[in-house]
Amino acid sequence: MEFAVALDLGSVDLARIDEALREVDPAALVDADGGSLRIAGVFDIPTLVSVLRDAGCDVSASDVQRLPSVCCGGCSG
Repeated sequence: MEFAVALDLGSVDLARIDEALREVDPAALVDADGGSLRIAGVFDIPTLVSVLRDAGCDVSASDVQRLPSVCCGGCSG
């Protein structure tokens, strides 16, 4: 799944977020995208919010937008 998370990027520690996400999904990716975080991984929204809060982010489910899949299906058969 891919998500956009609205956050004040000036007040977050991207390395800490990256580490917390990878504890749940070792293949997770996170990147700053304008005024939000773009996160890819095998998360549902409640889990993602919990992980981000544990990483020091002031975030709620309403700050998270699930993005449409960009998967073409080609790599799995």
